[in-house]
Amino acid sequence: MAAKIKDVAARAGVSVGTVSNVLNGRETVSAAAAERVRAAIDALGYVRNDAARQLRAGRSRSIALIVLDVGNPFFAAVARGAEARAAADGYVVLVGSSGADLDRERLYLDQFQEQRVAGVLLTPADAADGVAERLVSAGIPVVLVDEQTSRDDVCTVSVDDVEGGHLAVTHLLAQGRRRIAFVAGPLTTRQVADRLAGARRAVAEVDGAELEIVETDSMTVLAGRAAGEHLRDRAVRPDAVFAANDLLAVGMLQALTMQGNIRVPEDVMLVGYDDIDFASAAIVPLTSVRQPAETLGSTAVDLLLRQLDGEIEPAARRIRFRPELIVRASSG
Repeated sequence: MAAKIKDVAARAGVSVGTVSNVLNGRETVSAAAAERVRAAIDALGYVRNDAARQLRAGRSRSIALIVLDVGNPFFAAVARGAEARAAADGYVVLVGSSGADLDRERLYLDQFQEQRVAGVLLTPADAADGVAERLVSAGIPVVLVDEQTSRDDVCTVSVDDVEGGHLAVTHLLAQGRRRIAFVAGPLTTRQVADRLAGARRAVAEVDGAELEIVETDSMTVLAGRAAGEHLRDRAVRPDAVFAANDLLAVGMLQALTMQGNIRVPEDVMLVGYDDIDFASAAIVPLTSVRQPAETLGSTAVDLLLRQLDGEIEPAARRIRFRPELIVRASSG
């Protein structure tokens, strides 16, 4: 049978309250008594029941973060930022990866709610599904990460992806390129659709410019490589490519250069999106639209904690960052 706090108290010869004070780091216990308590904990193998403690305290010290793909370096950076900000206030972040699957997202949400998390940070698998609204109706604080909503009772942190797409393609057009391909990923993804809207706006501003859309079923290196092989083998190729994220761009770069007959940037310029760590270390350093991923994560936690403390004003519920174009060798 698992040891209980009263067993620790009996072994250490102190009260249950003294054991609680030691567990919670309070400085009201003498050094000698605290040492006896810690020795008793080690001897009995006592493990504190944090779930019960949190119920009594009225607030969990856990925050749920559910993203589309934790294997994507962008979302990994979001998680790093969230963890660092949460730790500063004594919280931990529980991370789930939905794979853009609604059933999997709901499973994570059910499990995290059973653990009575303090709140949820969410990049929804489908923003139209109404998951944020259901969480709010259930009294669970929520912040949408890298997503937007028209509701006034849901906080969001995001980046202006329309501006990001415009930045990327305007840069390629300024280098004299006119046949632009947008390697997209699923067009039903809000971020992809916004980046495409920005790209279209940039092309419309320059006479003679053309935009071709190459949709892929995912936003991975392998999907980018397949799209790159398709473009590479055509008789007439685009003279520039804007990829919807850096993983697609890295795959494109591999496909375009592996046979040695296409040069980047001389024959085809290439711009990615997210500015993941690998972008600068690619065989041809990759121009990319930088998103402040860690700042997105830390800001989302900050908004959530302010909701928990009742300090947030309606005007502060929408935070949108501006992207930044980082120019490297892949675009001249």
